[in-house]
Amino acid sequence: MSVAREADVTALFEAARTGDRVALARLLSLVERGGPVARAVASLAFASPGDAYSIGVTGAPGAGKSTLTDRLVAVARRDGFGRGDQVGVIAIDPSSPFSGGAILGDRVRMGGHAADDGVYIRSMAARGQLGGLSVAVPDALRVLSAVGLSVVLVETVGVGQQEVEVAAATDTTVVVVNPGWGDAVQANKAGLLEIADLFVINKADRPGARDTRRDLEQMLDLTDMTGPERWRPAIVETVASTGQGIEDAWTAIGDHRTYQLDRGSLADLRRRRAERELRRILVARIETEVDAIAAGEGYRAIADAVVTGSLDPYAAADRLLARLGQGHPG
Repeated sequence: MSVAREADVTALFEAARTGDRVALARLLSLVERGGPVARAVASLAFASPGDAYSIGVTGAPGAGKSTLTDRLVAVARRDGFGRGDQVGVIAIDPSSPFSGGAILGDRVRMGGHAADDGVYIRSMAARGQLGGLSVAVPDALRVLSAVGLSVVLVETVGVGQQEVEVAAATDTTVVVVNPGWGDAVQANKAGLLEIADLFVINKADRPGARDTRRDLEQMLDLTDMTGPERWRPAIVETVASTGQGIEDAWTAIGDHRTYQLDRGSLADLRRRRAERELRRILVARIETEVDAIAAGEGYRAIADAVVTGSLDPYAAADRLLARLGQGHPG
């Protein structure tokens, strides 16, 4: 990346720190784009880390995540964690089939905060690229923290592998379910129980809310929640469309944050997350080098030897990895 481009990124960062939302939007666009410029943005964010507390909100499509997030933003903006916090939202939206960009549905639904300079909402496209989102979201979180936001909510588009991974990149993970979703909870409980710090039964004015709570409680009872560092996820009932239960949900999030701070587990969580991020980036870089080897001279001959049986695949991999170790993609 050119020196001029580095200077541009630095200028954008300085402007974003003074509250320039246009500069912040450009920084996040660079993060989504990837490449050397995104790395420069991430480096600047690492050099000046903030201390934003991140909250992931995930759940099946139609569970009411956007309305719940919208309500939580209002409470966080008013109360925060005692600091009158500035709040950010990263809303993972479905992708346009034409441009690949975010459809921006969540941003439209949270339009009530548009006039509040203390709230920043960013839509990011779920392009179906697991690695892309899993790298872009942590960097976006880091940027929002570095420019002074103190609470950031990340709302996912569903509960697939991609969404679970992204939601798990936050300090507190809220899993949103609806009454009558018990069978789906059973089918997905392994992944959800691993990441959930709080279950929200939204649309709790509908029939079946009590049964859903019972199913969740039984799932938690069957899970080993013992030990000094184990947190038993709370279960809160809400009707986000009317605001019912939102204060309780925010209180439960605060309780989880306090639990982590009191036991030092928040620092441990962030350390493990940083290690996973490093590993993910390392794997992505190595995959790029492997792709270069596969496109280089000699690969086809080794692959043909495996096909004909004159070379076993493990020996073939050893030969190719030797080239990787030499930094020789040809």
